[in-house]
Amino acid sequence: MKAMPRSPNPLRPVAFLDRDGVLIEDTGYPHRIEEVRWIPGIMPAIRRLNAAGLAVCLVTNQAGVARGLYDEATVGRLHVWMAEQARAAGARIDGFAYCPFHPAAEEERYRRTSARRKPGPGMIEDWLAHFALRREGSFLIGDRETDLAAAAAAGIPGHLFPGGDMDAFVAGLLVAA
Repeated sequence: MKAMPRSPNPLRPVAFLDRDGVLIEDTGYPHRIEEVRWIPGIMPAIRRLNAAGLAVCLVTNQAGVARGLYDEATVGRLHVWMAEQARAAGARIDGFAYCPFHPAAEEERYRRTSARRKPGPGMIEDWLAHFALRREGSFLIGDRETDLAAAAAAGIPGHLFPGGDMDAFVAGLLVAA
């Protein structure tokens, strides 16, 4: 029996990161580039995850859209800017996913329950189903219990970031793995 050749792009595990409180400080619906404050150590942490062979994907609830505080285009501009800033720092964010829905949304088009809204696993499941990513070895870093519940519902470990230096936190996770 002949061995199958290895795929040139084998499935990679992914580090799912929440945005507000993990990538940037949660200042209450952050959406203005000029007001972004990065979590200390986030760029070295992303570089560390990249070097470990993990994809890095953000999964974020954006209730500010549902509440009419800003629009989806604003979210998109901020995410493009974040990816550019990471790239300039030698780090790579592979993708962004957000959920604009909320059961108590101001605008009717955003007023609904969605499996994509954490604690639902929808954003994680979408990444795993549609991209070259694997569940085994993947995990989520969040700052709220809803983040950990989404990870558990998707069948991956979730880690609660207590604040402080993200690079030290990620280094500890990778050593433990």
